Amino acid sequence: MKQGVFYGWHRQFDATVGYNSNEHPYGITIHQRASTGIMNDQWRSFLEDAGAVMEDGSVIHYGSPIRETKVTLSGSVMADYSHYGLIAVRGKDAQTFLQGQLTNDITRVDATHGQLSGYCSPKGRLLAIFHIFLRNDTYYLQLPDPLLESVMQRLQKYVLMSQVTLENASDTLVRVVCSGSDSEAALSAMVDNLPGGTHEVCQHDGLTIIRLPENGIGPRYALHGDGLAMDKVWTLLDARAAPVGAAAWERLEIRAGIPEIYLPTVEEFIPQTVNLELLDGVSFTKGCYTGQEIVTRLQHRGKTKRRMYRLTIASDTPPAPGTAIHLCKGGAAVGTVVRSASTGDSSSDALASLMIEHHQDALCVPSLDGASARLESLPYEIPPLEA
Repeated sequence: MKQGVFYGWHRQFDATVGYNSNEHPYGITIHQRASTGIMNDQWRSFLEDAGAVMEDGSVIHYGSPIRETKVTLSGSVMADYSHYGLIAVRGKDAQTFLQGQLTNDITRVDATHGQLSGYCSPKGRLLAIFHIFLRNDTYYLQLPDPLLESVMQRLQKYVLMSQVTLENASDTLVRVVCSGSDSEAALSAMVDNLPGGTHEVCQHDGLTIIRLPENGIGPRYALHGDGLAMDKVWTLLDARAAPVGAAAWERLEIRAGIPEIYLPTVEEFIPQTVNLELLDGVSFTKGCYTGQEIVTRLQHRGKTKRRMYRLTIASDTPPAPGTAIHLCKGGAAVGTVVRSASTGDSSSDALASLMIEHHQDALCVPSLDGASARLESLPYEIPPLEA
């Protein structure tokens, strides 16, 4: 039985039999993987001393992947987030530049507020989804590490004469996430003004602390800082929270209904089909940006025929992003997997973009021997299909 598996970072992890040494889960050899795998060397050593099992710059687990996967939904946990990269955008014209590229209103981002935002092709299809925050006059765009270089190169093409610089800043800030009431209590003992609203931010002693979207399980935070500051934070949290690998944390993102774009799903989704505007990731009043005409037209005509839903799939092998979801009766394809993770209990959690008219029908995943897919709840309401 395969346990502790999720898709959406670098490779498939199998806690029982290890990695497939010959194949990448997206159909390329491991040596062709697109990730830079950047992690600060001192931070890597710190995590390894804490018991982290590492692979290509990512923390797989801390010795007990099945236990970690299960405790993530019932207790307080913390995780390294180095498998996500950071693009730093700075300069006199940084705000204006980003305003013309992204789906959300970048003028709302300041030292106390971050946001989700999409980056679209001219056809309105998502190339990436960013978690954005401002730190010391620099905008940081967080996205899966394997996408970073291609996205940064594409953004660079539009800089032209603007006074803007783009930099891969993945090795300049350590990234840690935590969840649960005990984690929050530990942070509250250190920070007086801990952010209380989704995407609210506080700056404290070299740390940038962001409140993450709710998932119905417990409060969640993302912390960014230099290695020394994060060493102290990790030690503080370690007294109240269990360290877990990237796969375990993925379950919390799925429960929160947060979409992500990975290599197999670049240009697969329009923002509304993965609920991005329901998560305040799209502004319909800010003006023009790349792909804006398509996104706005879909919104105003009320013709969104697909939405993202949470599923439990009866397979301990999570379906990779881009995997088709079919009707059990008739076999027609009605959806696409957005992200997924093993539950550690003979099933997988997943988010999938589905045709609204079929989201309550009997669904299955043919590529996983016809495994059934059961509809689950999300922490926010999805509008019904409009006539």
